[in-house]
Amino acid sequence: LERLGAADSALRQRLARISGFEQRGWAPPLVRSPYFCAGCPHNSSTQLPDGSRALAGIGCHGMASFMPERRTHTPTQMGGEGATWIGQAPFVKDTHVFQNLGDGTYTHSGSLAVRAAASSGVNITYKILFNDAVAMTGGQPAEGGLSVAQIAAQMSAEGARRVVVLSEDASRHDVADFPEGVDILDRAALPTVQKQLRDTAGVTVIIYDQTCA
Repeated sequence: LERLGAADSALRQRLARISGFEQRGWAPPLVRSPYFCAGCPHNSSTQLPDGSRALAGIGCHGMASFMPERRTHTPTQMGGEGATWIGQAPFVKDTHVFQNLGDGTYTHSGSLAVRAAASSGVNITYKILFNDAVAMTGGQPAEGGLSVAQIAAQMSAEGARRVVVLSEDASRHDVADFPEGVDILDRAALPTVQKQLRDTAGVTVIIYDQTCA
């Protein structure tokens, strides 16, 4: 209308006001990275000893990749946990990694990745985070309902060199239900156990047993 000479004073005032909005400065939006819920077991289980790094996986524990101090990288698809390390291991200086793996993903397809890692001969410690729920989709029980003892038996059968259960309540587990050689300890032993397994050749497994917050 301005170009056609049809604009009146009211229209010009309106246009000036709108142009003023566009020229105003703006404050950037606040950014808050997602974090674990209060009481979440992943807040403890994803911690690492100095000098180590971990690989991310599918699940709430994947938020560790947003936390630089957790040194957790290389996310992968569900069921591919640890497969990236099979490809990396021959070409890097690191000799060992930790791999986070939720119990729901383990039941879905993650156990196959553990089998592949054992067959390849890489040095890797799987941290199977047994929180008894698929929290990302509403807290349903993991399909199949495997117990800690059943997962420990499967891992032993797949060739894990050592399996350690770390629990918020070690007394709720009966040693007789577990394969010979599986250690059942309080979760406070995580730092010590991680250092031990880091120095153990082959596939090792920590089953971190703590119910979802």
